[in-house]
Amino acid sequence: MNQDQLKQAVARAACEYVAVKAPTGAIIGVGTGSTANFFIDELAAIKHRLDGAVASSEATKRRLEGHGIRVLDLNDVDALPVYVDGADEIDHGLAMLKGGGGALTREKIVAAMAEIFVCVCDQSKWVQTLGKFPLPLEVIPMARAQVTRALLQLGGQPRLREGFITDNGNLILDVHGLTISDPVALENRLDHIVGIVSNGLFARRGADVLLLADADGVKTISRPVT
Repeated sequence: MNQDQLKQAVARAACEYVAVKAPTGAIIGVGTGSTANFFIDELAAIKHRLDGAVASSEATKRRLEGHGIRVLDLNDVDALPVYVDGADEIDHGLAMLKGGGGALTREKIVAAMAEIFVCVCDQSKWVQTLGKFPLPLEVIPMARAQVTRALLQLGGQPRLREGFITDNGNLILDVHGLTISDPVALENRLDHIVGIVSNGLFARRGADVLLLADADGVKTISRPVT
């Protein structure tokens, strides 16, 4: 199977997971990116079972609405039984590196409310150590230079994502050259750099379940018990 076929297979598995885990009339959270788009397309088949969805980006909102799926503001929702999203990398402890699509802040907000975070990925995204993919940071525009200096001191190589503005009106710095052996510690450290709105490490709130597609099918991997 090519990568799009793997994404479609895992999207279909995620839709089946939602059908089991989300009660009839539930509202679910939906992430952003190419795999999430495949999931939205599959979700259209069971939209009659849901009361709607919360979108993690304007692009996701448009795709959901294009399928006739009601989109709600998170402030109007009391509970999200399931949140489904992809990742740019995910390690064996189910900590993730996310933000390739630039929606990391809203994704973190929606994920924080979800009872179950389901990550949907193909085999290429499952890694031993995070960091080969550049780590995205959403940054207040006036703080770009200050944040860049702080990241250089951490050993990273930050690069401005040219021509990109987030849904929140901010910039993205993509940090290259990091080997992230302790994602929780780095996530905490980045959270204390003034000017960073959010960072693309989802380690304190990692995935609860990974649906991982490879040539043999889709595997279900649960977060290790610690």
